[in-house]
Amino acid sequence: MVVGSGVVTLVIAAIASAFMAWSIGAGSSGSTPFAPAVGANAITTLRAGLLVGLIGFAGAVLQGANVSEAVGRELIGGVTLSPVAATIALVIAGGLVAIGVFTGYPIATAFTVTGAVVGTGLAMGGAPAWDKYLQIGALWVLVPILGGTAAYALGRVLKDRLVPARVAVPLLAAVVWAIVVNMQFALLGPAGEGRSTVGAIAANLDGGTAAVGVSTLLFALGAGVLVYWRIQGDPAATNREFLLVLGALVAFSAGGTQVGLAIGPLVPLLDPYGIPLVAVLVGGGLGLLIGSWTGAPRMIKALSQDYSSLDPDLSIAALIPSFAIAQVAVFFGIPVSFNEIIVSAIVGAGFASTGSAVSREKAVNTVGAWVGSLVLSLVVSFGAYSAVAAVLV
Repeated sequence: MVVGSGVVTLVIAAIASAFMAWSIGAGSSGSTPFAPAVGANAITTLRAGLLVGLIGFAGAVLQGANVSEAVGRELIGGVTLSPVAATIALVIAGGLVAIGVFTGYPIATAFTVTGAVVGTGLAMGGAPAWDKYLQIGALWVLVPILGGTAAYALGRVLKDRLVPARVAVPLLAAVVWAIVVNMQFALLGPAGEGRSTVGAIAANLDGGTAAVGVSTLLFALGAGVLVYWRIQGDPAATNREFLLVLGALVAFSAGGTQVGLAIGPLVPLLDPYGIPLVAVLVGGGLGLLIGSWTGAPRMIKALSQDYSSLDPDLSIAALIPSFAIAQVAVFFGIPVSFNEIIVSAIVGAGFASTGSAVSREKAVNTVGAWVGSLVLSLVVSFGAYSAVAAVLV
């Protein structure tokens, strides 16, 4: 049984993880999901902060396992993060994110956490996990390209009425719901595995891939028909409702991806104590919730106004690719920054309308902050762990 100093360092690491969860809730998962909706005046800032906290908590508990395992076990080879290393990584990453919250710049949480974990792991003598880095780097590079381009294309379709809104919005709703019913949940699968809603239906019917495809199509058609019926009576209200649903889905996805950045470094420390991962996911989700309620309004304002002012059409265009990209990250267990996802989509959607000004200076400064946070967190965490290890020896 592990006792004594091991318990103390685990408690300290847990406190550092809670601080990181608060920082993320205040600056990333708490601010980004509803920022376009706030910018479009579909919901108030305070109400957005309240809702995103609750929905993000649910996402953290139900979808947070994959990214948590990746951050805790797959970023460095040959060594397992010690409690001291996990504490140093979390304090440094959380500090950088907190600086972003109070200065109004959305620091990319995945960049800081990944850099900090890799830095401490290398300082411990671990080997770089190049395959995982290539996978992560590919998504990080593709996020602004795919997310921004998709948001721009959707924005042009909706703003220029290339497809009538009464047809375009139901079609988009069908696509979104097709993604929803294919989201993976641990509760629906066997032990240690996730399963989607349509996957569970197919399993119960003893069907295979064909059953999953048919179920997905039926759900998508149902959503499309429902929205089509609704939009005929009140198009403006339907757009607002669709925008709020998208905000909720993005908030749920944010919880699923961002909680892993807060608790991932703790994952290797749980085994000696027999602590189940779900308990830590609940704790991390509560940290995100508190951060959303106490610190998110400032960042919601920055994202909804400083980068680009979006109307409901452009906000829908920004949120759909954000939701899709987030679910790809959850499925593959890739740590990804929601700030990068949503800022790229907001900027892309903003360019779709000549009447929506995009702050190029703010966007360039933000990209610089992202890259700088990755390098800084890696270097500082490497140096900090090396110094602490030298003193302890």
